[in-house]
Amino acid sequence: MLACSLNSLLAQENDEYDYFDPQTWLLGDFTYNSMLDEPHGNWFSKEFRDYELDEEAFIELEKSGLGDIDITVVMGTWCSDSRREVPRFMKIIETLGYDKDRIRFIGVDSYKEAPITGYDSLNIERVPTFIFYKNKFELGRIIEYPEASLEKDMLKILIWD
Repeated sequence: MLACSLNSLLAQENDEYDYFDPQTWLLGDFTYNSMLDEPHGNWFSKEFRDYELDEEAFIELEKSGLGDIDITVVMGTWCSDSRREVPRFMKIIETLGYDKDRIRFIGVDSYKEAPITGYDSLNIERVPTFIFYKNKFELGRIIEYPEASLEKDMLKILIWD
């Protein structure tokens, strides 16, 4: 377990749920709507609602569009970084009007393992990890947290296309 584990434990002080309890984890492939249900709905909706888009970068992202890009999001619902970045990412996605059905969500345990075939080939070391694909070819990743902002990091990946 890495830094995210410590962050998760510290973040629990202000929440009624123990997200480090394996019974609360979403593991393997799951749907977007799974994050909207309890116990995840609280952290998801708060972070989604409170996130302010990087307007300048968002406008550029909107111009470039995600088009035929597919995205895999690997996250741990026990991880405070995932609980912060994934709702923010989804706010960007929804504001863009991107088809959420083109996003694959994979939940991992605290050892960054997921019970799905082929998972090892993703080479996940930290969560969340956002992987962008075009025609099944990986264009780039945002790992754990953005370098600049989610919008700017997404643009950086997409303009290399």
